[in-house]
Amino acid sequence: MSRLPLSFGCGTLRLAATLDTAPGTCGLLIVSGGNEIRSGAFGGQAELAARIARAGFPVFRFDRRGIGDSEGENRGFRRSAKDIAAAIEAFRAMAPQIERVVAFGNCDAASALMLAGGTGCDGLVLSNPWTIEQDESAAEPDATPPPAAIRARYAEKLKNPREIARLLGGGVDLGKLARGLVQSLRPAPPPSSLAQEMREGLAGFGGDVRILIATADRTAQVFEAAWDKHDPRIRRCEGAGHAYVGPEHRDWLKAELLSALRA
Repeated sequence: MSRLPLSFGCGTLRLAATLDTAPGTCGLLIVSGGNEIRSGAFGGQAELAARIARAGFPVFRFDRRGIGDSEGENRGFRRSAKDIAAAIEAFRAMAPQIERVVAFGNCDAASALMLAGGTGCDGLVLSNPWTIEQDESAAEPDATPPPAAIRARYAEKLKNPREIARLLGGGVDLGKLARGLVQSLRPAPPPSSLAQEMREGLAGFGGDVRILIATADRTAQVFEAAWDKHDPRIRRCEGAGHAYVGPEHRDWLKAELLSALRA
């Protein structure tokens, strides 16, 4: 196994990519979220690619147009379907033994795969999909979790004897608690048009789909508020944050990806 830097064509432009070689006939395409380069946040994608390749599956990562080492204009996740399709074509050319491609995306990379209808892929692993209506050039959205997420957080705290002791012992800011309770009683916001577009895009995909939820992540909480909580494709990683940085959470993510690749 080795890591090969390369470039491939997307129309008249050249996009940068990295292939972690392995002999498997099912390959993993990692689609970067946000404006991350193909190494991902803090190199997490590069580490993940190495772990998957050591398990026998080739892994392809790339920078979409206008990001990192790739040419062109950054057109955002909503208009990245051509980048993804070109990456799959290049992946199959560089690893000709591949019979199936499973794509993995976190945050708006998951949204991009859904909007594109999983084009060219045989399976999708969609992590913490982004459903917040916001111009991509805008500032960070309000950090207030949706009412359902606030209620779930308080319910979890009430199960913890230490939290009960803190409350009885005066260690809890009662003003903050009251504000949180008021927010938890508000009605859920209507599903965003983005969530509806994602639902429609995914409806036409016939391959295996897994939706991964990091339960401590606000993006995932907003997604769940806009999605069917009983969707059998959902798998939850309790206590995980957006990037699965904890060792046990990284292991959980790896196990989910390997399960999808072996399906």
